[in-house]
Amino acid sequence: MLDEYKTVKYKSEGIYKDRSSKFIGIILPIENIEEVKKYLQEIKKEYYDATHHCYAYLLGINKEVQFDSDAGEPAGSAGKPILNTLLSYDITDTLAVVIRYYGGTKLGIPGLINAYKTATQLAIQNNEIITKYVFDQLIVSIPYEKQQLFYNLQKKYNFEYEVKASDNSGQEIEVKIRQKFKEEVKEEFEGLGVNVSG
Repeated sequence: MLDEYKTVKYKSEGIYKDRSSKFIGIILPIENIEEVKKYLQEIKKEYYDATHHCYAYLLGINKEVQFDSDAGEPAGSAGKPILNTLLSYDITDTLAVVIRYYGGTKLGIPGLINAYKTATQLAIQNNEIITKYVFDQLIVSIPYEKQQLFYNLQKKYNFEYEVKASDNSGQEIEVKIRQKFKEEVKEEFEGLGVNVSG
């Protein structure tokens, strides 16, 4: 089961110039479409005087959501090169916007493709690509006499946990575990005779 993916760590920029046209690539991590809309609005407001605001984004562990916009540039000359650059870095949950200030000289389709691709690459290169994991929750009811066994498993799998309730017999603990290890950890707890759900 795939429970990890790559994304960018923070917002970054890259600038590319070609024959008086200036391309500002901006890359940033996102979690949903609402964030895409918010960031696009902010960027368009900040660069209100730009000729074009072309963009692409990927969302989902398997890149289930893919979208690109040429924003007035010739079809396939801006959004697609931005999207393909994101795909080539194997990142997701990422928005890339390239702002163009037209310099008076037409670049032609190949020139535009290269400019939008390069501005995106420069923005990514000025960032850090990180690996993120998908987590699930388990609820473990652990008697006090078995607490050491719990801590042994915690050390083995390095999971985060939070005590949700305590009484005379023991504790109810919420465990945050990578999806990849969920069934394995669940079986280990059950093997210790501990009640586990989730």
